[in-house]
Amino acid sequence: MKKHAAAIALSLTMLSSAHAETIGVSMALFDDNFLTVIRNGMQKHVAGLEGMTLQIEDAQNDVSKQQSQVQNFVASGVDAIIVNPVDTDATIAISKIAEEAGIPLVYVNRQPINVDELPANQAFVASNEVESGTLQTQEVCRLLGGKGDVVVIMGELSNQAARQRTQDIKDVIATEECKGLNIVEEQTANWQRTQAQDLMSNWITAGIEFDAVIANADEMAMGALQALKAAGRDLDTVVIAGIDGSQDVLAAMKAGEIEVTVFQDAFGQGAGAVDTALKIIQNQPFEQKTYIPFQLITPANMQDFMSRNAD
Repeated sequence: MKKHAAAIALSLTMLSSAHAETIGVSMALFDDNFLTVIRNGMQKHVAGLEGMTLQIEDAQNDVSKQQSQVQNFVASGVDAIIVNPVDTDATIAISKIAEEAGIPLVYVNRQPINVDELPANQAFVASNEVESGTLQTQEVCRLLGGKGDVVVIMGELSNQAARQRTQDIKDVIATEECKGLNIVEEQTANWQRTQAQDLMSNWITAGIEFDAVIANADEMAMGALQALKAAGRDLDTVVIAGIDGSQDVLAAMKAGEIEVTVFQDAFGQGAGAVDTALKIIQNQPFEQKTYIPFQLITPANMQDFMSRNAD
């Protein structure tokens, strides 16, 4: 009888632990609109999961701070860790910390440099960046009739997404259909709206002429738009393109000010990262790489995306 009671107690303990997981989350930066949507997507998804707790920290764009947060998660005994990397070239150290502690780790949104050598209990959930800049630039090419001068506003150069999206632009321009496009300026604005606005203002002041603005992200497309409007540029004479499908860009598209963006499912990435972490915790089969498709957004289909990625 005592053995039977002990078995029941053990079963209840196992059941309780299966429904009482804590996941530590280190986000690169809270003060970023798109990353805020990912964070909210995690929180809303977890709200529907019994016994699940998220401990979310802001790395404030500091690599050392993010590594310390991961170490603190390990010390506090979380069941899994989700990381949105500050610097995608600095993820080997983060993976090592989690691996040595035997704690599952899931990278979200930004592809770690060691994505092809992740330990068995680590994973990556995002979208395939080869699609993002490709869809974006192909549409810009179509709107310009395959020829024209373009300026490129890049994200943080330490970030894999910024490098890949910029390479996508160049790969499209190298195709037969789009070889008439010419990049006249290419600089970083570090994903920031204000930096993009300042950069565009400088280009305008310098007399740089262009037919299109291709930005690695919507925040920077919005900054460019604000600078162009402040300078009195006729928006009918310039194509502006971003990536993310943010609510601000969709509103600008509805107003006829921005022509192109590419939907990146922030909610889907956030929820997918949580689900993958849970699968690893519970020893269930999981995909080590999960890619959620990008989708081109134009004025023709923007209505389908108006309520998505809303924080």
